[in-house]
Amino acid sequence: MTTEQWTIGELARRAGVATSALRYWEDLGLLPAPDRAAGQRRYPPSAVALVGEILVLRDVGFTLREIRELLAARSSGAKEWRELQERKLAELDRRIAQAQAARTAIAHGLACPYEDVHDCPTFGNLLAARLAGASLDEVHSRFHSR
Repeated sequence: MTTEQWTIGELARRAGVATSALRYWEDLGLLPAPDRAAGQRRYPPSAVALVGEILVLRDVGFTLREIRELLAARSSGAKEWRELQERKLAELDRRIAQAQAARTAIAHGLACPYEDVHDCPTFGNLLAARLAGASLDEVHSRFHSR
């Protein structure tokens, strides 16, 4: 068993993150409070894997609060971990659909034959539908299902 311990600077360098991020994640409960030697934080080498996990979860769209839930759920069992992932996947699907609708709307705006989009009757109809409560996706579907 190794007794090697890393300072916060060593962990930050090996994980490619700022020391301030590590302190913040510790405050949030993402990283367990490390041992201290002469008042300095001392992390086991295994902490770099946990930092990597936090980075990957953040990269795929989890918020820090959600990451804390996921890390806690890991000890609770696979069912809770899976439910959290399924919720995030559904959220990402909604965000992707919104982004696709936005992209399509912008592309249509660029393709509009009118010099000023405000002169375009389709744009006027789109505005009216949106102001009547339809989402951008619904408005787009309504105008392209004709």
